[in-house]
Amino acid sequence: MLAAITSLMLLGFALGSLLGLASRYLKVEGNPLQKEIEEMLPGSQCGQCGYPGCAAAAEALANSRAPVTLCPPGGVVLAEALAGKLGVSIDLSTLEEKQPMVAFVNEGLCIGCGRCYKRCPTDALVGGPKQIHVVISDSCTACEKCIDVCPTACIEMRPIPVTLQTWHWPKPSLAYTA
Repeated sequence: MLAAITSLMLLGFALGSLLGLASRYLKVEGNPLQKEIEEMLPGSQCGQCGYPGCAAAAEALANSRAPVTLCPPGGVVLAEALAGKLGVSIDLSTLEEKQPMVAFVNEGLCIGCGRCYKRCPTDALVGGPKQIHVVISDSCTACEKCIDVCPTACIEMRPIPVTLQTWHWPKPSLAYTA
């Protein structure tokens, strides 16, 4: 019994040491530009850009497969910063600056079908089949995926009301000259 325990312990230590050495000498370095771009993105993982998260969007940007204007939550400021980082020129006349929005469910029209909360990437919609749904505004990223699947059109996007809890300093414009 003691010999079996000792041999398994030695085998585990030897294999663990080999895995540690392999991870040190055989690791694959990632693209440093991709990591820098991912740090610039908001990190909300909302999917509004068409990619499953900010890491996939950063990879597409680093490989020049996506335009620098792909992130709606980042707005004009992020698009200008990404263009400067990647060394590309962009036309910002078509890009509009959106105010923060949140989904709202009209309870009079909601039939409780459950399609909206299945599509929500952040689980901001709460409800169940044949029950009225509610939006948790702190979790909503305004990706508008719930609007597309709602059969009764009871979900709409509304601006976040400005209160002491939601007020933020306005974003600075990079085009500002004094």
